[in-house]
Amino acid sequence: MQTSLFQEIRNFFARGSILARLIGVNVAIFVAVNLIRVFFFLWNVDGTAEAMSQWLGISSNVHVVLHRPWTLFTYMFLHFDFLHILFNMIVLYVGGRLFSDFIGQDRLTATYLLGGLAGALFYIISFNVFPVFEEVVSFSLAIGASASVLAIFIAIATYMPNYQLPLLLFGRIRLKYIAIFFVVLDLISIDQGNPGGHLAHLGGALWGYIYARLLRSGRDPAMVLGFYLEKMIRIFRKRPAMRVEYTRERYVSDEDYNEQRAEQQKKIDHILDKISKHGYDSLTKEEKQLLFKMGDN
Repeated sequence: MQTSLFQEIRNFFARGSILARLIGVNVAIFVAVNLIRVFFFLWNVDGTAEAMSQWLGISSNVHVVLHRPWTLFTYMFLHFDFLHILFNMIVLYVGGRLFSDFIGQDRLTATYLLGGLAGALFYIISFNVFPVFEEVVSFSLAIGASASVLAIFIAIATYMPNYQLPLLLFGRIRLKYIAIFFVVLDLISIDQGNPGGHLAHLGGALWGYIYARLLRSGRDPAMVLGFYLEKMIRIFRKRPAMRVEYTRERYVSDEDYNEQRAEQQKKIDHILDKISKHGYDSLTKEEKQLLFKMGDN
């Protein structure tokens, strides 16, 4: 039974998309920490959720972060409230699908992690700079994937601002307007409760905007991180049985390869510009197939 369960988990991470893995990790951690919380509750042990938050959540206290550096990353996978994780996973799914299709799923994990890291740093700096937080900076904590999720959504909204997303009751709305709504909502909510969370959201959103602008200019700061993350993920993949095939080798020079890549990127840029100006529905069948093929790669 244990072997079967482990195999199912391994197959999920090996065969599922990167977006599915991110959602799966968040949900698995949510279930695990809440089962632990219930277990200790039954044994009449108080403060379990607070203790897990202390060890896995990000603190605004710089000294605490220096002693618990792992919290810079663990906080972005930690949820205790069902509605909290539900909203985050819905936005992650919608934004992550678009991000994978138009920017590429190979950049998704790096954007999630770097967005969460930017949110944590923005939160820590804000709490140590603004006088209003002087009394709480020593013990304030932040948890949740919101900064990472917003980084992904703002990135795709910046990259494809005029793409129209169908929303229940509201009809089709351009991504840039939804992104502006999220950012403005966090800004005006800072003094309404949970200021640390809203500031972390803004940090993630800022990274998403910067990252998309860098991508549009031809630079990808997440490329190196994404490369090493992919190598780590391969650990979960089952190695196929060795087969010997006799095929004729085809040599492609670096110059030819780079020329092919440049030509392919030129086609993608043309498609993205066409979507930005006229919408996704203006694409031909061949252009849509090429776009989704590149998204899968």
